[in-house]
Amino acid sequence: MHVWARTLTAAGIHDPILRADYTKQRKLVSGYRRHAYVAVRLLLPPALVPHVIAATAFMHHTDTLADRSSAGTRNNDRFLDWEKESRDGLISGRSNHPLLRPLLHTVSVHPGLREHVESFLAGAPLDRDFSGFADEAAYQQYVDAYSLPAFMLVTSPILVPDADREKSRALCRSYIDGSQRLDFVNDLAEDLGDGRLTIPTETLAEYNVSRSDLEQGRETTGTRALLRALLSHSRRDLLASRALSDLAPPAHRAFVRAFLALEVLTNDAALAKGSAVLHGSAQPSVRAALSVLVSEYRRRGW
Repeated sequence: MHVWARTLTAAGIHDPILRADYTKQRKLVSGYRRHAYVAVRLLLPPALVPHVIAATAFMHHTDTLADRSSAGTRNNDRFLDWEKESRDGLISGRSNHPLLRPLLHTVSVHPGLREHVESFLAGAPLDRDFSGFADEAAYQQYVDAYSLPAFMLVTSPILVPDADREKSRALCRSYIDGSQRLDFVNDLAEDLGDGRLTIPTETLAEYNVSRSDLEQGRETTGTRALLRALLSHSRRDLLASRALSDLAPPAHRAFVRAFLALEVLTNDAALAKGSAVLHGSAQPSVRAALSVLVSEYRRRGW
């Protein structure tokens, strides 16, 4: 806790209420993406860490509400209330919500973040009302309207604040296309359990795979070829985004390289798992993840 207290101080966060709020968000983020959280703590300058955590926590909370909501349900009321509270907070700069207070403070420190928060909120209903993709074009629309704004919450302007907008956006787009496609494959078992089919109907037909094949976890020639094709496509996009680290300030590059490498490792783990991902997601080995983190820790630019 002493290290975290010094991190908050280095970020200029002195108000006791705000310090408590950021601390709650730290616990939340560390719980659902452990490797990414460790990378943030090890590889980013302390003054940046609380702001990345605040943006990530806001994105995760909004995404969770959207996933659990649908129009006409009580959960949708919770989502609409959250959306209104978030927008009101952006206008006034104030909120009584312990998750929004850190975000609004972070926006005050990184004003360019506001437009990405607004874009993310605007795209969230697409996830809330999700009913599947007819084809690849529908998937790409989802990436543009929802996945990319979610990723931009963290990358711009916090991690790559002064980068050329077109170049950074194109590289972020490549990364999030690969990452989202990977997530949809890796989370198939969980998503199908919730009634969400995230692979386009057109793509299933191309490989002669039915929804039932996926739900029952059938290992067929079609399912093997489908998963391999989706993960190979994802890997190409992830690798094509590696130049994003060159656009970041020197002190941020180790972290950007690490989170890209960790996502590629996850993709490799899913490829190695094959049709077994239909029964549960794949994760890189602890040894492989630690190797990435240790290597980048030695290369830190601060």
